[in-house]
Amino acid sequence: MNQYYVYILLCENGAYYTGYTSDLNRRLKEHEQGSGKCKFTRSFRPICLVQHWLIQGDKKAAMRVERLIKKLAREEKDHLIANPHLLDTKSLIINFCQ
Repeated sequence: MNQYYVYILLCENGAYYTGYTSDLNRRLKEHEQGSGKCKFTRSFRPICLVQHWLIQGDKKAAMRVERLIKKLAREEKDHLIANPHLLDTKSLIINFCQ
């Protein structure tokens, strides 16, 4: 079984950037260095990694979690960052009722 990470960065413009990768350290360095692979964070430099989750499974599972987070409103992302356990990476749901 493969492992992927879904992560959220806080950028200098105050926006969150959400992505996924199989190598979190390498990808964070690419964001920090302004790599050509990182269009958004080249324009709005990342300040810090605010949250990440380990996704057990294939790339599609990581992409589903990333898409789910990207669809959230800012307030919901803030809540998820503060309460990372609310993201059930096995069933790919966010339980805000807790």
